[in-house]
Amino acid sequence: MRLVFGVLIFIGVVLFLWSGQEAALKEVKESAQSEESASTTEESVFRSEIPQGGEVARVARVIDGDTIELESGERVRYIGIDTPESVHPDRPDECFGAESAARNRELVEGKEVVLVRDVSERDKYGRLLRYVYAGGVFVNELLLKEGYAQVTTYPPDVAHVETYLAAQREAREAGRGLWGGCPQGVPDDAAPSAECNIKGNISTEGEKIYHIPVCEYYSRTVITESKGERWFCSEEEALAAGWRKALNCN
Repeated sequence: MRLVFGVLIFIGVVLFLWSGQEAALKEVKESAQSEESASTTEESVFRSEIPQGGEVARVARVIDGDTIELESGERVRYIGIDTPESVHPDRPDECFGAESAARNRELVEGKEVVLVRDVSERDKYGRLLRYVYAGGVFVNELLLKEGYAQVTTYPPDVAHVETYLAAQREAREAGRGLWGGCPQGVPDDAAPSAECNIKGNISTEGEKIYHIPVCEYYSRTVITESKGERWFCSEEEALAAGWRKALNCN
């Protein structure tokens, strides 16, 4: 009788341990499936965020806040934004330059990104001009929204200028990044007066072009005075300063 009772106890212990092990294995399996599902979902979301016409590439390294180098060796300049200088051989680092480069590095370095073209293929330095997306995030816009960059548009590459201006306005009003951390002011996008509303823009090729209110790209052109751009009070003043009139004006 004692032997039978002992055997029953042994069997019970074995069943208990086996049941616990099975539960543990089931939990591990479910956890692995969950992680795999999350990974698949994340990849799916990233893929679904690729805008029409985008090409996929991997970032080898970040050069600064608005420029990256791909594994192919091509360099990419972010369209429509400008971050403080941090790697120029002849200039000292500008306020918030190192922070902008570091944030860009967090967002894209070593990662797969989606590159989207506007109108222009390259700038005067031979760099690709692109909007950059990483993990479903529009990197150009995010850098503006977080205060690591400011709007610098060069027509005709102005597809997202309204989005850009809204992001910059949000950062400026909240005092984020360079808007709150740099003593020098960052150029605003408002005309100095109602009379002096002619926009003297400098293209990526260095050409000086002015836009009057009836020009096609007038509302999308942002003046950044720190880059040499300026406002004029008359077309005569603009012409005398060396600017020419934009071609797309009525």
